[in-house]
Amino acid sequence: MIVGKRLVVSGRVQGVGFRYFVLQAAEPLGITGFVRNLRDGTVEIVAEGSPIGVRALAMDVLAGPRHGRVDEVDKTDIPVTGQYAGFEIRY
Repeated sequence: MIVGKRLVVSGRVQGVGFRYFVLQAAEPLGITGFVRNLRDGTVEIVAEGSPIGVRALAMDVLAGPRHGRVDEVDKTDIPVTGQYAGFEIRY
């Protein structure tokens, strides 16, 4: 079973290596999708993978990188598209 999740992360999450942190967390879990900065200062993550993998990624995101600070994570279930070959940072 594959699930889809959209996470929007707020806090000190831009300019602290947060996108790279998410990439490093997602790849070993077999998660596909992307991470990108949004104009409002938040970071968006679109993740597709096993329920356990997506849940583990969400837990990693809550912890965040050492130089960042996560204040809130808004989680939304989304339809699985299967369009992602891997996990990438988008600019």
